Amino acid sequence: MTGLSTSLVRGAVTSPFKRPGRSGATLPTDRAVRPARRIAPGPLAAYASVCGFTEPGVLPLTYPHVLGFPPAMRLMTGRAFPLPVLGLVHTWIEITGHRPLRPTDALELTVYAQELTPHRRGTEVTMVTEARLAGDLVWESRSGYLSRHATATAPSPTAPSATTPATGLPAVAEWRLPGDLGRRYGAASGDRNPIHLHPLTARLFGFPRHIAHGMWTVARCLAEAEAGAARGDGARIRSVRAGFRAPVLLPATVTYAAAGSAFEVRGSGRVHLTGSVTREAG
Repeated sequence: MTGLSTSLVRGAVTSPFKRPGRSGATLPTDRAVRPARRIAPGPLAAYASVCGFTEPGVLPLTYPHVLGFPPAMRLMTGRAFPLPVLGLVHTWIEITGHRPLRPTDALELTVYAQELTPHRRGTEVTMVTEARLAGDLVWESRSGYLSRHATATAPSPTAPSATTPATGLPAVAEWRLPGDLGRRYGAASGDRNPIHLHPLTARLFGFPRHIAHGMWTVARCLAEAEAGAARGDGARIRSVRAGFRAPVLLPATVTYAAAGSAFEVRGSGRVHLTGSVTREAG
């Protein structure tokens, strides 16, 4: 059994015993480290295919987050982690690439839990992933994950301000998302959270059907934006911020809309994701 599979099993076993709303909960101070090593080309190719990345010789900006998922799971399924990992919902992410990365780069990854924050629908944890190359910080991300439970108060969520809903963005592309998208992305990324895999397993966590991965949606938006840059519509993307506003129930047809640095994904009268990118000065 792989380390990731072991973490998923441990998460399934420990999740029912965790009470996310209890007062005085604290985060573990441990840091999970993935030693520097080359990126396996097969999984990277599968990831690029399902997300729509086509530029050769360039590591997708979102891919170090995928590489950091196994060590993140080890932390989040540990006994000291206060939230049940099963059913966690990705609420927002911000990624910064400090330099362009290549598929041949041997990245060292460090993952740690930064803070717990009250959310109007439960409790949110901020997870940080850092990538280093020969000791230099070359990439980093911060993500919010929500554990849904009853709350006595309704504080504002902590998602980055760039996730304020965009308005009037022109449609760029229409995407038809198949019912097996969650399983395909899960196989490529290792994120097999049951809310993404099948209608039945998603209903166990309060969803009417299984939902698309938030990280797939962000990656697909970046792939579309990078394709525009390759056509001369802009410089290379250096950073992205995105907020997941409403789940995309699978299967679905959604619209990718963008103008300037802002983008969004919308469908069925709802905005599913909003965000913005920062490009290299040129």
